[in-house]
Amino acid sequence: MKPFPLRQRDLPVSRLVLGCMGLGGDWNESPIEQAHVKQAHEVVEAALETGINMFDHADIYRRGKAEQVFGQVLRERPELRGKIFIQSKCGIRFPEQNGIPGRYDFSDRHILDSVDGILARLGVEYLDFLLLHRPDPLMDPEEVARAVSQLHTTGKVRYFGVSNMNAGQIELLQAYSDHPFIINQLEMSLLKHGFINTGVHVNQEAARANVFPDGTLEYMQLQNIQVQAWSPLALGYLSGRSLEGQSETVQTTAKLVAEMAEQKNATAEAIILAWLMKHPVGIQPIIGTTNKQRIYACKDAEKISLSREEWYQLYVTARGTPLP
Repeated sequence: MKPFPLRQRDLPVSRLVLGCMGLGGDWNESPIEQAHVKQAHEVVEAALETGINMFDHADIYRRGKAEQVFGQVLRERPELRGKIFIQSKCGIRFPEQNGIPGRYDFSDRHILDSVDGILARLGVEYLDFLLLHRPDPLMDPEEVARAVSQLHTTGKVRYFGVSNMNAGQIELLQAYSDHPFIINQLEMSLLKHGFINTGVHVNQEAARANVFPDGTLEYMQLQNIQVQAWSPLALGYLSGRSLEGQSETVQTTAKLVAEMAEQKNATAEAIILAWLMKHPVGIQPIIGTTNKQRIYACKDAEKISLSREEWYQLYVTARGTPLP
C-alpha cells in the first residue's frame, strides 16, 4: 500500500493521532487538578502502547488547559519529547467583554502570540506542526506568510497546515508562502461521509445538499497534503454508544459494523477507522477520547482489510439510499 502523505515526506508519524481536546478538566478557568494530570499520563501511555506517536492540540482546548496538562506530563517524562510529534492549532478566539464576539484571527500578531502561548503551556521549544484552525474571512495571505516564515526561521514551528479549509483557501495561502501547508484537518467519518458523496453526486440533484467542498480531496491528493479526520469515530454511535433517538439508518449501520467486527475478530472502532483509511487519499484519523479502552480498541485498525464490496456495503448502508 502506498504510504500516506506525511510518510511520503519522510515524517515517521503514526497513522493514528490522539486528539487531546478532552484533557485538562472543564471548559472554564478552574485550575488543573492532580486527577487531570493522572488522567493525561494514563491516556498518553495508552496511546504509546497502541503505537500512536502523534498528539493533536489546539490553543482553545479547555481554554488552554489541555496543552497545560500535557506539558506537565512532558515535564514529568522529559524523554517523551524526542519520541513524539506534537501538533497544535490557532486562530479561534473566544468572546470577550464589551460585546466582542467569538471570532477567527489570522493576523500575524495573533498567530505569533498564539504560538508563544502554546509553547509556554506545553513547556517545549518547538511544535512539529501548527495548523490554522478555521478560515478567517479577513485573512491576508501575505500577512499569514510573514508569520509562517518568522515561526519557521526562529525554529518555533517545523511544519504547517490548516484545518476546515477548502482547496481554494489552501491554494491562496500557498501562493504567498515559501513553506508548504502539508495538512488539512476535516470532519470525516462513516456517518459524516459527505467527502464521498461529493464525488458520487457529480451531475446529481443531491449535490446541492452536500456541504463538503467539491474538489478538495482531489486537490490534496494532487498536492500530497495529508488529510486528517477529526471525529472519525462518529461520536461513538457506531461503536457502543446508546442509539436511542438515532435514525434507522444509524442503527442499521451500527448493526452492520458490529457484524463485520465479529466476522473479522476485530473491534467496531477498528472497522470504522479501516473504512476511512481505505480511501486512496490516505486519511489520518484523529481519535479524540480520554477513554483508555477506546484507544486500545483502535489498535488494529491498520491491520483490518476491507474488500471493495465490504467498503461499499458500509458506505451505502450509512447513506441510507442506493447510489445514483
